[in-house]
Amino acid sequence: MTQETHPIAEFTDAALDAMLKRAFRNTLILGAVPALAVWIASGWRNAAMLLTGTAISAASIWEWQRLARLINARLDNQRTPVGARSVVLFFMLRLTVFAGVIYGSLKCFQGSTIALLCGLGLAVFTLGWEALRLLRN
Repeated sequence: MTQETHPIAEFTDAALDAMLKRAFRNTLILGAVPALAVWIASGWRNAAMLLTGTAISAASIWEWQRLARLINARLDNQRTPVGARSVVLFFMLRLTVFAGVIYGSLKCFQGSTIALLCGLGLAVFTLGWEALRLLRN
């Protein structure tokens, strides 16, 4: 009886980087296309709310990618990438910045909160999709 290795055991830094890039791209696509349909169906306010949520989701994935590179460089005893302090600092300030953007979009656009939540959930959806896709292969 042979014992196969689990796909997670063979997960490299390059595979993580590629997965996060695909999730970033898919988040933008899955936010922009429905936003156009929402704009046509129910107006620009709801489309703006969806795009705001999508932008926050995509920015979160991009930030996690930068943070993962920093952590992996530290773990591999490589030279710390340029801007490491700014990556960590923005990671700490991110919740405040994104909360301000959410508050501002709710006050300015006055669109559907559901559209905003759909945009915010895109990061979880695309990362989950990419993880399942990776485990399937």
